[in-house]
Amino acid sequence: MTQHPLLSRRALEGPGKVRRPALGSRGLALAALTLFAGCANVHHVEVGAVPDDYRTRHPIVVTQAETAIDIPVSSSESKLTLSSRGRVEEFASRFRSDKVDSIRVLVPYGSTNERAAEMVSRDVVRVLQQHRIGRSQILVAPYSAVGDTGPTPVRLAYSTLVAQTGPCGRWPEDLSETSENKNYYNFGCASQQNLAAQIADPRDLLGPRGMDPSDAQRRTTVIDNYRNGKATASEAMKAESDYEW
Repeated sequence: MTQHPLLSRRALEGPGKVRRPALGSRGLALAALTLFAGCANVHHVEVGAVPDDYRTRHPIVVTQAETAIDIPVSSSESKLTLSSRGRVEEFASRFRSDKVDSIRVLVPYGSTNERAAEMVSRDVVRVLQQHRIGRSQILVAPYSAVGDTGPTPVRLAYSTLVAQTGPCGRWPEDLSETSENKNYYNFGCASQQNLAAQIADPRDLLGPRGMDPSDAQRRTTVIDNYRNGKATASEAMKAESDYEW
């Protein structure tokens, strides 16, 4: 009697054993796709055209702006008044702190106080020089004020970098529309403007400052104290509190 091939294979494998079918090319491809699907980023979320982060909606940018003050001059004046002198001195201090190369003194011509404005501008230049601004940094230039009969001012101006945001108070959408549970458009604008106003030097936003050289004398002192078993910390000032009450 002829034995069936399938029965003969099972008999040879022995009782209790089950032969697993081999994986073909399709089975291997399906297993690989399953593994790759398990590594997918399920947290990836596509956002709309309008960002929901207030720092992206109202970014702080560094741009060039002009800082200026006007010094009104009447036709009877020949020098700066006491209050005007104080304003020029404060402007000179601001100019030095901004580390700008040149300052402009704009003098009107063609106005009824043209002669008085010219004499006051000379006093302005003297005050600027008294506040450690070199004469080569002061640029005196005329501007047209033909037909002006009022107290046409002498203008002081210089250009510098400023950090600022766009204008606040824009409401392109209805505040009652909250179906997407997102911040309203004007959210965070005032905070960004306040942060930009507190930046002392906007150049710090463009790149880091250079490192100062190390203090070789202080380093030698600390190393010597360490070698001799002494304290390496600086002595506390008399006005410094140790909070040991």
